[in-house]
Amino acid sequence: MTLKRIALHDLHVQLGGKIVPFAGYEMPVRYSSDMDEHHAVRQGVGIFDVSHMGEFLVTGPHALALIQKVTSNDASKLKDGQAQYSCLPNDRGGIVDDLLVYRIEEEKYLLVVNASNIDKDWDWISSHNAGIGAELKNLSDQYSLFAVQGPKAMATLQKLTEIKLDEIPYYHFTVGPIANVQWAIISATGYTGAGGFELYIKNEEAEALWQMIMDAGAEFGIKPIGLGARDTLRMEMGYCLYGNDITDETSPLEAGLGWITKLDKDFVGADIIRKQKVEGLKRKLVGFVMQERGIPRAHYPIVNEQGEVIGEVTSGTSSPSMGLGIGLGYVPVDYAKPETQIFIQVRNKNLAAKVQKLPLYQAVK
Repeated sequence: MTLKRIALHDLHVQLGGKIVPFAGYEMPVRYSSDMDEHHAVRQGVGIFDVSHMGEFLVTGPHALALIQKVTSNDASKLKDGQAQYSCLPNDRGGIVDDLLVYRIEEEKYLLVVNASNIDKDWDWISSHNAGIGAELKNLSDQYSLFAVQGPKAMATLQKLTEIKLDEIPYYHFTVGPIANVQWAIISATGYTGAGGFELYIKNEEAEALWQMIMDAGAEFGIKPIGLGARDTLRMEMGYCLYGNDITDETSPLEAGLGWITKLDKDFVGADIIRKQKVEGLKRKLVGFVMQERGIPRAHYPIVNEQGEVIGEVTSGTSSPSMGLGIGLGYVPVDYAKPETQIFIQVRNKNLAAKVQKLPLYQAVK
């Protein structure tokens, strides 16, 4: 398979980014070290180029009807300038993808989906549009997306726009000018738990804007951030990664996404998920913190005190902020309560860990 390249690929190579295959794209995984980049975002400001993400425009009088049919959350509650985290359930009670839904205006929505699922999501949504008739456009190859994240993100970006960024509430956005761009989506969202904004711009405007953001953030020590630190930051928060923690085989309820699954509306797969709720779950996704020295990794077995395998790690790392191993994994509901003792099998050794309430970073901070 030929890998795609994001618009600023050559710039990331010049910046010393280590380029790796990810979700069908050539992407920078790190520029310096994952540890440095992680701390830059937690303590100051960093900029991620996440232009591999997919964007679908849904418009027309039937736009909302289609979104309501294919997503688990209730998009009818959105007002102009609001964003919503949601998922696309499949017809077996699993998850096709997780996504953001932006309401730009009454008959105009933007869906932001994971890079690895662009074609799959497009086909899935299109297949449910028959008989509804919303207008769909795949804008994924035309737009770039920067995530400017960290406690100094607002001070950095405020230099570049007249828009009062402190007046954009969390999970809201505005469309307007920033630096060289007349019409950017400036969204108070992110995947780090460190605060900040995500900026959607046309590819041809991306390089100049990137440079202006780097200049504006220089006094705060801004750094370009790769996928490595993006992963450790989201794991500290317990945010799910599609393909690891949520898949076609995991239900939103098992994954702790009941809060984005509104069972009082009808959507694809709703009956199966309602049935799960009534019958009760057999397993749940939990966060855990290692109590012994060791780094949990995806697919490592989770065992109980007797050494019986009870589950599997779906995401794991050494937390740069906390200096210890952390992870996510599915366990039977009896083991899902915070403070429950579990063990992670690391190279044939069963190392003690404790289930913790999310976000893990707050739990130990």
